[in-house]
Amino acid sequence: MTEVRHTEILGAHAPEVSAAKARRWGSFYFMEHMLRGMRAYLVTIVVTSVGNPLLYLFSMGVGLASIVDRNPSAHFGGVGYLAFAAPALLVSSAVMTCANEMMFPVMDGFKWRRIYYGPHVTPLVPGQLAAGHVMAVGVRLLVQCSVFFLIMLAFGAAASPVAWLLIPVGVLAGLAVGTPLMAYAASIQKENFQFSMIQRFIIMPLFLFSGTFYPLETMPTAMQWIGWISPLWHGNQLGRLVSVGLSEPGWLVAVHVLYLAALGVGGIVWARRNYTKRMSA
Repeated sequence: MTEVRHTEILGAHAPEVSAAKARRWGSFYFMEHMLRGMRAYLVTIVVTSVGNPLLYLFSMGVGLASIVDRNPSAHFGGVGYLAFAAPALLVSSAVMTCANEMMFPVMDGFKWRRIYYGPHVTPLVPGQLAAGHVMAVGVRLLVQCSVFFLIMLAFGAAASPVAWLLIPVGVLAGLAVGTPLMAYAASIQKENFQFSMIQRFIIMPLFLFSGTFYPLETMPTAMQWIGWISPLWHGNQLGRLVSVGLSEPGWLVAVHVLYLAALGVGGIVWARRNYTKRMSA
């Protein structure tokens, strides 16, 4: 009786009410926790979100593009090199950010600081923790892609009236790469340089061989298959489609979207399964 009276005076919910809210909104609660945790490296987030696009676009627009555009035979879909490369740079930055947020922080949650286990003693279930982590990273990508897009506008690299769709394209491509990495990170017990190997032998080659700086068809035919299996290439093509009106057949646009969506959804399902398995052991 005394406990109930104190609860009423403080305006707090009864335990059963709080538990019911956690079961219903637990993913959003953990998303908030993750976003608050990002404040610890907020300066890094701001500097990279603003500095990287400025450096990329300045080097492309004032540096490399001024040389490439002198070549009348250069083929970039009828647009200048800056307009060709900028959408891919936005998508690439989202992919790299998401990959980073889905490897070491996931291992941190399970092994180092074990930040998943505190919420797990509440009514939150492992699947909600995984979903909350994905949602928090999605918010970061949304902000980062929006800043990158605004800087693109300042450089005149996004003339299409629907170029703003680059923002969701960047988020989709980032999660298409990040969620399978998240699922993998949740499945390993010890980090023996696997993440460094992924960055060096998967993420970086995709960045270089996914048509980021040149059309995929200019690569040797024997290497073009890398682009077809690369989520980054599919994201790059979608980005150019909405930013500069890249000519793509309808069936190929559908392939781009469905491929990225399938990877993202499949990665989330796999991650939720691995979280549940890991935290139920």
